[in-house]
Amino acid sequence: MINFITGRIKSVKYALKGAYILITTEHSIMVQLSSAVAVTALGFYFGIEKQEWIAQTLTIAIVLSAEGLNSAVEAICDFVHPEHHEKIGKIKDIAAGAVTFTAFAALVVFLLIYFPYFTA
Repeated sequence: MINFITGRIKSVKYALKGAYILITTEHSIMVQLSSAVAVTALGFYFGIEKQEWIAQTLTIAIVLSAEGLNSAVEAICDFVHPEHHEKIGKIKDIAAGAVTFTAFAALVVFLLIYFPYFTA
């Protein structure tokens, strides 16, 4: 049981370290995190409803997670094949494309939540 608890504590430590690395070194995460802070401020300003907070929070988490995974894929690709390679480029493009899907979905969620507040 002690090993299990110690292992979980180490896992959390590594996860927090990874989050810190993302926030402090990855420009895409910095942009997305800044956007998350801005829409959170908007949520407080407009007093959005509980369901809107849930949708917004989940959307932020999904976008940041996708950005983080994209950064990991790019780092692995760069490690495995540092010079330009067509197949590595395709892998990186696909990972970036996945982030694009989440960003478009985030835009839709943003419009669904805030359009009524802006037009009221």
